Amino acid sequence: MDEFIQGFWNFAQHYWWLIFPIMGMAGGIAKGWERSSKRRHERRLETLRMKAQLKTAEIEARALTQQARRRGPSVVDTTASVAPNDLVARLFAEHDEITARWLDYELDVAKLIAFPAMSDGRQPLTAAFLRAKKTADALRPASADAKVSEQQVTEYLQAVGDYAVAFEIAEKDARRLRDSTFTEPERKRLDRAQQLLKVAVDESATQAERNVAYKRVREELDGLILLSDDAVTVLEKQVAREISAPAAPSVSEPTAAESAAAEPAAPEPERIRLPRRDEQS
Repeated sequence: MDEFIQGFWNFAQHYWWLIFPIMGMAGGIAKGWERSSKRRHERRLETLRMKAQLKTAEIEARALTQQARRRGPSVVDTTASVAPNDLVARLFAEHDEITARWLDYELDVAKLIAFPAMSDGRQPLTAAFLRAKKTADALRPASADAKVSEQQVTEYLQAVGDYAVAFEIAEKDARRLRDSTFTEPERKRLDRAQQLLKVAVDESATQAERNVAYKRVREELDGLILLSDDAVTVLEKQVAREISAPAAPSVSEPTAAESAAAEPAAPEPERIRLPRRDEQS
């Protein structure tokens, strides 16, 4: 080791002047990397814009096709513009479909644990999707029959297209990331929460077992994933459902009402309010 260090210093003493071209080369490499990164970012933005334009064109084409089908097999002028109400109705369907796909993540705790980025507004692509959703919701007409101007329809068409593309990109990114943004201890907590969740909604488990598992799920997720009130309500209903369907009462058996009066009902899971991440800080 000492010989290596001595050799290095001998080299540095005789060839010290090489440090200047080496520094120049390093600076050139850094600038080249910066330019390359900037080009990749610009190409990515251009791809997003192109996808949004294609989506809006696709939606408008579908509305035109539906309009042609309603008119029957007669010759249709394909250059004619789509009736505003027909296009708005089609946009409503597209808008609702994307929202339903998003709620499938937002209300399903198992999916939130598996793909936490879909509920994390700090993720850039998720934040972009949420902004697109807000814009589309704001530009949505009151109803498909509402009187809207051509400009309003155009703006709503573009907003729904952006909304669709933003969701697809955010979903792909969330499925790619999964739990990679969490530390190893946090990933273990997510794994435990996923296993406990299976017990909490297992119909073969007792109500007490489901209640305990539900409480532990909330504890494991505290500070990692923020569950919406709607997601908590859906989960609590799954935990509190009947273990098995009651059999039809016979002559000698008490009715359901009589049984309910004679025996206390199974306890429902206790709703726990845990401090949110922003409240802890």
